[in-house]
Amino acid sequence: MSSIDAQIKEGLYFLPLGGSGEIGMNLNLYCCNGKWLMIDCGISFADDRAPGIDVIVPDPTWIAERKEDLLGIIVTHAHEDHVGAVARLWPRFLCPVYTSPFTAEILALKLAEEGLENEVEVNVIAAGSSMSLGDFHIDFVDLTHSIPEMQALMITTPYGRVLHSGDWKLDPDPVVGPASNLVKMQKVSEQGVLAMICDSTNVFKAGVSGSELDVQDSLDLILGGIPTGRIAVTTFASNIARLMTIASVAERHDRHVVLVGRSLHRMTNAAKKSGYLNDLPTFLDEKDADHIPRDKILLLCTGSQGEPRGAMARIARGEHAHINLSPGDTVIFSSKVIPGNEKTLYGLHNQLTESGINVITEADEFVHVSGHPARGELTDMYGIVKPKIAVPVHGEARHIRAHCELALSLGVEQAIEITNGNVLKLAPGTAEIVGNVPSGRLAVDAGGLTPLDGEFLTTRRRLVYNGTVSGVVIVNDKGQITEDPIIRLRGVLDENLFPDLQKELRGEILARHGALKKLQKLDDDVVEETAHNAVRKVFRRLAGRRPITDIYVIRFDDE
Repeated sequence: MSSIDAQIKEGLYFLPLGGSGEIGMNLNLYCCNGKWLMIDCGISFADDRAPGIDVIVPDPTWIAERKEDLLGIIVTHAHEDHVGAVARLWPRFLCPVYTSPFTAEILALKLAEEGLENEVEVNVIAAGSSMSLGDFHIDFVDLTHSIPEMQALMITTPYGRVLHSGDWKLDPDPVVGPASNLVKMQKVSEQGVLAMICDSTNVFKAGVSGSELDVQDSLDLILGGIPTGRIAVTTFASNIARLMTIASVAERHDRHVVLVGRSLHRMTNAAKKSGYLNDLPTFLDEKDADHIPRDKILLLCTGSQGEPRGAMARIARGEHAHINLSPGDTVIFSSKVIPGNEKTLYGLHNQLTESGINVITEADEFVHVSGHPARGELTDMYGIVKPKIAVPVHGEARHIRAHCELALSLGVEQAIEITNGNVLKLAPGTAEIVGNVPSGRLAVDAGGLTPLDGEFLTTRRRLVYNGTVSGVVIVNDKGQITEDPIIRLRGVLDENLFPDLQKELRGEILARHGALKKLQKLDDDVVEETAHNAVRKVFRRLAGRRPITDIYVIRFDDE
């Protein structure tokens, strides 16, 4: 038993394994008297540091090794960074899952993809209701977000009460789902709140994030100014509020909405099963697009971040099986640019523009509003909840520090900067970080999960950035190299720029081999390592690179 295990047998603790010190990939844990409750289990998307990888999940090893003490998983809402890893990681937990009706619909699709639809106990909890697990009593509180049924959690324990905010904003005019239930939030906070674990995404934004209804009014004006040509709008498939906005505006302008992208069909079907989007005209399939006049169609597409396999990127490349755009058509990117995606997304904007397509982004017009609280909304929430302790999450280090500073300025007694793996004791006594546990990231690759910093992906990164060299050295039974070594390279450098490269490689191998002692020349491992080092030396000198190098020794009997 580790020192942390011994310590957590009594008291209330908070431990993030994902989503703190970063935005996305949320996995949060609460421990009360040795029993654990998991809040959310989400994914993140890979960048160019993980070549060939699309999806990343938090490393759950630490809590998986203690699954007998894990009471269950509560999912606050259906965004990928909160629910996306449940199906992939659940076999390591084998515990019940609790969530709202809409989120349960989305989760059911993900479980079916993994063949777990009949394995996982999914308990559907009505939005705004309550439940108990062990020493945890949880009140669900409606807060607005860009997806239906986002539930903040007021968690009551023998040691005090904690508000886990989830992702939220205070939208006075949500177009889908109920408004934030601030009356209930006030009521459940009246008994005193020990700590608030809260969204930090927009802490640098002054004022409020804005209302989805305002976006609807803006898009209405924009579409009114585009009387001809096809209009394509791309946004996150999970932004049900935006889908409602776009569909409503399209109806006002007598345009039929065509869904382009599988995830849009899945999201809209789940929303309709849960009672949302049912008042809209029927969405059409992309195969029907050619039968509709160009000025009577609105294409609602996936790929708002420029993802190469997203519908918008394939349309821009002219590779989509059913959809095309022509000069004079318009594409509206109704989403923010996620940090790290700028280069890819701006490349897509330029590609469309060069094809004669009119491109509208949030930099040009009011076409997007965030689903996360700005400073004004954070200030209002602290005024309602009045926690003694602020624990900012869902943000990078700079977000978390700024959020701590804001909380202290609002009269919170203590604000704690936390990152993944920190074990925070909340009660009894003074709140403090009392230790650290292993945390990390796993890449979703063919066949399963692999550590992001493990040997497999480290080798792949080296291949991408340094290339690979393979070669054969032929020696006789006396240890003499009898033929010119054969060297082949891929992605290391342009051989056309180095006409003497092969001669130089052979010369370096022969020189180093010639310097070996007689017995060394009879040892295949030594001959191989010597040739390997010779090749690497040449490439370090010429290109400053260390390619993956594989040299094979073939030995034959000279007689």
